[in-house]
Amino acid sequence: MKTDIEIAQTSHGVPITDIAEKLNLSTDEVEQYGHLKAKIKTSVLNRLKDRPDGKLILVTSINPTNAGEGKSTVTIGLGDALNALGKQAVIALREPSLGPVMGTKGGATGGGYSQVMPMADINLHFTGDMHAITTANNTLSALIDNHIYQGNELQIDPRRVIWKRVLDINDRSLRQTTIGLGGLKQGVPREEQFEITVASEIMAVICLAKNLADLTSRLSNIIIGYTFQNEPITVGDLNAEGVLTLLLKDALKPNLVQTLYQTPAFIHGGPFGNIAHGCNSVVATKMALKLGDFVVTEAGFGADLGAEKFLDIKVPILEKAPDAIVIVATIRALKMHGGVPHDELTIENPEALKLGVANLEKHVQNMQKYGLPVIVAVNQFTSDTDKELALLTRLCEDLGAIVEITSSWSDGYQGSLALAEKVISIIEEDSSDFEAVYSFGMTIEEKAETIVKELYGGDGVFFTDKAKEQIEIFKKYGWDRLPICMAKTQFSLSDDPKKVGRPSEFTVVIRELVPKMGAGFIVAFTGDIMTMPSLPKEPAALKMSVDSNGSIKGLF
Repeated sequence: MKTDIEIAQTSHGVPITDIAEKLNLSTDEVEQYGHLKAKIKTSVLNRLKDRPDGKLILVTSINPTNAGEGKSTVTIGLGDALNALGKQAVIALREPSLGPVMGTKGGATGGGYSQVMPMADINLHFTGDMHAITTANNTLSALIDNHIYQGNELQIDPRRVIWKRVLDINDRSLRQTTIGLGGLKQGVPREEQFEITVASEIMAVICLAKNLADLTSRLSNIIIGYTFQNEPITVGDLNAEGVLTLLLKDALKPNLVQTLYQTPAFIHGGPFGNIAHGCNSVVATKMALKLGDFVVTEAGFGADLGAEKFLDIKVPILEKAPDAIVIVATIRALKMHGGVPHDELTIENPEALKLGVANLEKHVQNMQKYGLPVIVAVNQFTSDTDKELALLTRLCEDLGAIVEITSSWSDGYQGSLALAEKVISIIEEDSSDFEAVYSFGMTIEEKAETIVKELYGGDGVFFTDKAKEQIEIFKKYGWDRLPICMAKTQFSLSDDPKKVGRPSEFTVVIRELVPKMGAGFIVAFTGDIMTMPSLPKEPAALKMSVDSNGSIKGLF
């Protein structure tokens, strides 16, 4: 079979104006970025404000492994299959970050015959959203340090600046730096940290803002640091929200592309699921709901991270809960959760599969706690045996979950037709009864305890002295009533990436809390989770190139 990039390069697509016309968008609502990409003006939401929302399908997964799960591939295949069945389906995904693309993943636009296109453009610079967010973030950093240098009227304590510079590439050398060296005219020396762009609060703000006015308001509320008297300083205090909005006005507009089968796809925003809320933008999702009858979206990493944050952080702002949840699992990944090493995954091993299903079971139970119908999508690999597929199907049925095997990677939309039919059937039953697992009125301690005990299966939470001190400060300003965004390893239900499967008898350590007042949540850092990833020994970037004809190689 051809590689992902080879399939993408032989699929030319239709003009993006044809896709926009399919969605009944007017020409003045579409801003073209070449032949296959466009930004859609947010005024569409005003025009369609009275149109009922379509049905929303959230695709999530088990805890990821390096065996691969294929959540985006299933999401895209499901959207294509729904369209093939005569439904007006729209897909809503996150934008890839260059960090993982150049690091280990090599690409994030689906795979095989279940892709969004133009694949190379989306994975690289796309429409410039990431660059706009990086620029806005670092403009704010420059304004902060200039304010301190120029007399520091706001009395910002350089030791308590919590706003960090960002870069959309994995660079471990920038995790801890010192700036302002070189003498009096070079600025005020202080320690600084870089984060990856998708960890910036501005990314979260872009993804949660409802419109331009809300964007400005949220930017104004961002905490940049504290005074010498330990009082919070905001972007509004610095009077910087105007220029930040200016730099982000186009980035707020959702990006419209298409799949290999011409299904409309909004790809907009890309916060990480382990250090941020892991969902595409509210504006793009809402726009898709107004333009389509069925919307298929996904949330980052496993259901313990992305799906939990979608349901507890995004849903209250979106004002629309999913009508169905699809949990993606693979036999390969479940065998890894059952203790099988990577080089033995192609060997039939029913016993390991049974052990690994415990991880899937927990995620199914978690989504059912929200009152939502659950479907397990088994993403089939060529190494899967009939015996293993039959066993997994039976085990899922024993869990009380509907299950369907999907093969959209190799078979395109045809490989997801059965899954699409089951999704339609469940939604037509109208069996969802959404209820959040915690209320915003709970304390920080209560919300964290609820997430750990109810969704992770742990015994409780341990707060470090630093975290306890921060909680007292947050209570003073009323920030403790915000939702919690857990920054946790994606590889385990616990805060230890080595504890695969369904661990028990563990305590999650929250070492630090960071107020994200623009985004409207508190980030709780657990374990050794970092906001600036690193490159592996052999980065995917070293296999990428472009020939004399401009054809890209090595992007997969």
